[in-house]
Amino acid sequence: MGRRLAGGKWPVMVSEVRLGYHRYRVVRAARVPRFAGLYEGRLGAQFCLDKESAAMFAMAWGLAARSPYTIVYLPLRRAEPPDRHVWGRPLDLVLLHHRLAFAPSRWKQVRARLGTGRPHSVTLPGDAWPSRPAAADRGRFWHQDFLDHLRWDIAADTLFLTGSRKAFELEADQVRALAEECPAHRVRTPGTHCCAEIGMGRTRHYPDRRRPYAELHAEYRG
Repeated sequence: MGRRLAGGKWPVMVSEVRLGYHRYRVVRAARVPRFAGLYEGRLGAQFCLDKESAAMFAMAWGLAARSPYTIVYLPLRRAEPPDRHVWGRPLDLVLLHHRLAFAPSRWKQVRARLGTGRPHSVTLPGDAWPSRPAAADRGRFWHQDFLDHLRWDIAADTLFLTGSRKAFELEADQVRALAEECPAHRVRTPGTHCCAEIGMGRTRHYPDRRRPYAELHAEYRG
């Protein structure tokens, strides 16, 4: 898995931001995809992607899982959506490891201090996108004591997804498939639906009242 993504270079800009006693490393896409769109929806968020933005999303996902002290930022609000018939507030996306203990309320100040940043290239190995877990492993997701959920927040017009490496890896295979399988699938079968359904928050059975279970529906529309 991940053969086409592995070894590929993702051009990014890296900024170091000091806020009070804290210093944050922010990695953001050097180029905003021409076509992309992330929108707040009634049941979570709707993410529309094409070939370029799906590859960017997969690289960002792999980096967030493996870089516990990096804020991974995708500025999406000003991109043009592949499908103009999408409703909801446009959002940016931030992916981060829970070890950073970053409060989304700080993001507006951090974002304002990013500056131009310095250019860099991110290269990730193939195991940054593990294969879908075995049913027995994924089944633990539904247990009350399971902790590796992706937590979500919305602040400063940005969707935040925060979790452990395992939380990101549980969803990594379908994120990879958006970039590696959906383009070819759409060529073979034009108009077919190709998506990733990424759970956000604790399950419906053991909800978090402040951040109830929601879903990031990432649909390939290239």
